[in-house]
Amino acid sequence: MEKILVVDDERSLREVLSIMLTRAGYAVTEASDGEEAIGHVNREIFDLVITDLRMPKADGMAVLKAVKSSSPETVVLVLTAFATADSAVDAMKQGAYDYLTKPFQVDEVQLIIRNALEKRRLSTENILLKREMASQSSFAQIVGQSESMQKVFDVVRKVADAKSNVLICGESGTGKELVARAIHYNSARSPMPFVAVNCSAVPETLLESELFGHMKGSFTGAMANKAGLFEIANGGTIFLDEIGDTTPTIQVKLLRVIQEREFRRVGGTQDVKVDVRIVAATNKDLEKAVADGSFREDLYYRLDVIPIRLPPLRLRTGDIPLLVKHFLEKFSQESGKPAPVLTPEAMHVLLGHEWRGNVRELENLLERVVAFSVGAPVSDEDIRGWLHRVVIPQQQGVPTDLPEDGVDLEELINGIEKALLLQALERTQWVKKKAARLLKLNTRSFRYRLEKYAIKGGRD
Repeated sequence: MEKILVVDDERSLREVLSIMLTRAGYAVTEASDGEEAIGHVNREIFDLVITDLRMPKADGMAVLKAVKSSSPETVVLVLTAFATADSAVDAMKQGAYDYLTKPFQVDEVQLIIRNALEKRRLSTENILLKREMASQSSFAQIVGQSESMQKVFDVVRKVADAKSNVLICGESGTGKELVARAIHYNSARSPMPFVAVNCSAVPETLLESELFGHMKGSFTGAMANKAGLFEIANGGTIFLDEIGDTTPTIQVKLLRVIQEREFRRVGGTQDVKVDVRIVAATNKDLEKAVADGSFREDLYYRLDVIPIRLPPLRLRTGDIPLLVKHFLEKFSQESGKPAPVLTPEAMHVLLGHEWRGNVRELENLLERVVAFSVGAPVSDEDIRGWLHRVVIPQQQGVPTDLPEDGVDLEELINGIEKALLLQALERTQWVKKKAARLLKLNTRSFRYRLEKYAIKGGRD
């Protein structure tokens, strides 16, 4: 339910707006002056604020400034009986969405409010789109014909529309987030947000704020009110990756969200209600963690309502040829290059590899294959080289003489740099600081390169 704050020193007008908005299905809070309104704004996040311009104690411009300072995404409408071009322009310059002149028509107010809230929704969706790291397709990105993967597909289809929480277990790199997305996008919640967070990648001091949001001034650096990921995911699904790495404090707060369907922002005093389906994932043995006391037993059973176990790649090697075809086509399309051809001997090497990094390791390897491909068939020696050491272009059959039609030097250098970044991450189990040291880079330079090549994941 969207929340609206109505601010006006004229009681009758305030009550008319409140009744109209409540009947329309909004949660309405009233304030009789600007000072009271600013108090509400500092304690709570609203979707929309409707404020008079001229009021005692603090005027509408002060309310507008306070709203934009504490919650920039909140939409503000201003009311005035003293409408002039100057007041309207000034309010718009300060961030107001629109203004209304008293007296006004009810239909006019309802239309403007609908448009204003639609703007708010579009802004939220834009934030979500920036967070999206992968395609929103359901099963398209999950490749496998093995019996074990068909069982996974079957479970996903059966439980997609259930309201129950899901716990996905499996080694790193087995595709847990892809399964979580498949569950969401095959459910009735698919039109609503899918929000993913890697619990191990966010420092404990920031994870609570990331999940539940915070109020302005609740800690150093909290310059404005912020909605958390649970609030952003309302109506949809939140994916809690590496749930086994959460601290006891976070586990208690997650348990409350599951049980009560509500939470409080950091520094907040108001409970926030949410309707969110939780899909969690871990590469740890949570039953063992429960036994040794590092993971709450009550939280474990709340999450493990529908368990899904993803098999490691070494136990479904029959899927490797399909995965190879899929990733070669994917990276070839992205780079605009023809898909390389692997010799039978090269495929034999892939089938016999241990794949400790699972599908992610295979994906990264094939991205390197495409990056360094120069048209010749990829041999078993090529694959062994990419699997076990850094391979320079000359070892991949790149002519020592410059071709007559030239070469895209920047693309070649970028491919080498990205390949080295990925190999360093693989060798250090995706621990960023260790990978940076391996490449003799400082943390800032390493992070810059990860962002440059859109390499996601890992932990500090």
